[in-house]
Amino acid sequence: MKCAHAPFEVIFDVDRKLARLSELESFAARDGFWDSPEKAEPILKERKSIETFLQKWVALGAALADLRAYLDLYDEAADLALETEIEEHLHAVSNRFDDLEMERMLSGEGDELNAIVTIQSGAGGTESQDWAEMLLRMYTRFCDRNGYSMEIAEMQDGEEAGIKSVTFLMSGDHPYGYMKAEGGVHRLVRISPFDANKRRHTSFASVIVTPEIDDNVEITINDNDLRVDTLRSGGAGGQHVNKTESAVRLTHLPTGLVVLCQQERSQHKNKAMAMKILRSKMYALEMRQRAEKVYEVHKTKKDIAWGSQIRSYVLAPYRMVKDHRTGHETGNVDAVLDGDIMGFIHKYLLSGGADVQDAGGEIE
Repeated sequence: MKCAHAPFEVIFDVDRKLARLSELESFAARDGFWDSPEKAEPILKERKSIETFLQKWVALGAALADLRAYLDLYDEAADLALETEIEEHLHAVSNRFDDLEMERMLSGEGDELNAIVTIQSGAGGTESQDWAEMLLRMYTRFCDRNGYSMEIAEMQDGEEAGIKSVTFLMSGDHPYGYMKAEGGVHRLVRISPFDANKRRHTSFASVIVTPEIDDNVEITINDNDLRVDTLRSGGAGGQHVNKTESAVRLTHLPTGLVVLCQQERSQHKNKAMAMKILRSKMYALEMRQRAEKVYEVHKTKKDIAWGSQIRSYVLAPYRMVKDHRTGHETGNVDAVLDGDIMGFIHKYLLSGGADVQDAGGEIE
């Protein structure tokens, strides 16, 4: 596994990964390993992850070797025709290195877990409710583009248009690792389709992302601390949606956390989904409270309004999407709203994620 790009072995912790892979293979070879699928699954998942990384590591070494060979040929022959080949191989090396670096950035705690995403409209009434629905479509298209599965747990329609809020679950390749880049306030500037005078409006919506914790994480919920309400599901839908009390709202009294699930026809399924989301929200709350003890910067909660946005989407008087944390921007607003947001996510993760300081400012 040693190769010419050895200086990067320390950065990517290759030796430790090789040692860990050997341990996992020893576990898998033990008698009775396959008798307990529940215990075998996390080991097999970790082994697969390390094997995938090592395949990419070997591919990077091959790409570097090819590039070096072409550079040697160029030095010997000074053939200008080789410049195109060198540029292509340099591009290949850069892409493979970025791929490895992204995998390293997605090795944090919980990054491999499914994501629970809540979009909530903010200041702006109907405008912000329409904007929240636009964000839902953007993330739906993002899931379609990148092979993620999406399951809506709860959605509240707006009075005139759009949605007040929606919560959905994402599953696939490191959903939480990627989607945590989207957490924060998103700002839209456009000529309002709801304004007869065609004035420019600014709308806000917040995106809250938490990991879906598995059963191995112990979260204790005392029945006496939980209020369970059943109600009729709202919104458009079949006759069943409006006639039976299938929706479930859970309120955790000590923390004030509230979860409403109404998408399933079965009250039992809605309650199970609500409990899953509540457990994840309690886990996220605990992690946030721990972080607040260390980082004072997290002690103030930002409003869903001016000055707190992580990204701005401007449709008028010009067209631009800019992430204020990284400075990354694009003029192709239509592509972004159609789910092409991986560039923003990559830039955020490769820049250090939560450690990135506000790159600043309004873009009006």
